[in-house]
Amino acid sequence: MEPFIAWEDRYALGIPAVDEQHQELLNLTNELYEACRLGDEAAGKLFKDTIRRTVDYVKKHFSAEEQILERIAYPELASHKLEHEAFVKKVLEEVKNFEGGKTFVPNQFVRFLRDWILAHIAVSDKKYAEYILKRKKEGAFKTGA
Repeated sequence: MEPFIAWEDRYALGIPAVDEQHQELLNLTNELYEACRLGDEAAGKLFKDTIRRTVDYVKKHFSAEEQILERIAYPELASHKLEHEAFVKKVLEEVKNFEGGKTFVPNQFVRFLRDWILAHIAVSDKKYAEYILKRKKEGAFKTGA
């Protein structure tokens, strides 16, 4: 069966560690999507387990990405961090709704997750990847960022 979202080369930033983490985020999104397709009880348990893993992984990824951006003195680090913080806040709010029994539509959440991740990679992350490439060409970095 075809995954909900498949990794494509156009998502690659050319930073192996970050690209691997982005691929894992897409894998987790696929797992959440699959959990939505199960019966209610099974979906609930699997979704709850997977969403916790996803939240933990997102935090780990954002931290790693921000460390890279700090190390290279990325001029737009503050706004990039704000995007990350807003996303984590939204995800945690949705998780709280889910766990609290409030109206929560897993399918809509998974679509939000997919759309946000892909848009963030395509715009914000590509921007810092281009910055790194430009700075490397200028000789600013002797080793990989």
